Amino acid sequence: MTRKPTKDMSRVTSQKKPVIVEEDDEAVAARALKAPIPRMEKNMKPSVILVGADKGGVGKTTVARALLDYLATNNIITRAFDTEYPRGTLHRFHPQETTIVDLQSTSDQMRILDTLNTAQVKVSVIDIRAGGLLLAMQALEDTGFLDAVAAGDFDFLIYHVLGPSIASLEEIDEIAPYVQDGQYYLVKNHVNDTTFFEWDPITHRRYFEKVETAGEITIPKLNEMAYEQVEIAATPFSTFVADRTAEGEPAGHSFVLRGYVRTWLHKIADEFDRVGLLTQLAPRSGTRQAKALK
Repeated sequence: MTRKPTKDMSRVTSQKKPVIVEEDDEAVAARALKAPIPRMEKNMKPSVILVGADKGGVGKTTVARALLDYLATNNIITRAFDTEYPRGTLHRFHPQETTIVDLQSTSDQMRILDTLNTAQVKVSVIDIRAGGLLLAMQALEDTGFLDAVAAGDFDFLIYHVLGPSIASLEEIDEIAPYVQDGQYYLVKNHVNDTTFFEWDPITHRRYFEKVETAGEITIPKLNEMAYEQVEIAATPFSTFVADRTAEGEPAGHSFVLRGYVRTWLHKIADEFDRVGLLTQLAPRSGTRQAKALK
């Protein structure tokens, strides 16, 4: 009996059509948050972004939280330091990447500055406690960090969150001597419906001519109920938009409130894009990638 030749199945390739799976906005956002693609440059210079104000109640931690969300969305791996010692505020919303420190403690100064070159994470965000901005700048000068910035060893960005009073202008006068070699930004935070008056030209020149700024950043107002619900959820803004809990489980947040937060984050992202934040942190990374939350 003649046996029919058999096919070598190892040479047979499948001709199945690719399966296209459509995802909604929340699925895309959740997947992006769960498994971000790291953006790491081998020659990326260590960068420190300091967010602070000497006046309390201006929303500096809100700005720091929005900044961390923006960097995560753009796949910039970041570590954060919360100087609201010992309780912490930023740490409540971003516990995985945030360490609570006392910036006046030598050991904690070493924890931050001694690891800038050795840490795999090249971007450090420092959220300065209320009333601690001038003390923080003095500490950075005393440790030699500002000299290293002047020498080009580190990139230093200062986000000075302003209030609507003349006291904030006086802060600019006090901070001016310490920011000459950094990228100094004035941040107007409207998240709590703060109204900024227009200073008269004489007052404006008196303070602003003493410091060279890299620009101004405006944080828009966020719907009050949406802001309150994010506070209750105690998660990053982007996690709230993705309708997830801190543990990654479905949260059941309001569609409307998530929409308000999503729109608010997009407006802030536009501000950070406008001042070229990503280019400053990773000059060779090219243009900004598509927003994961859009």
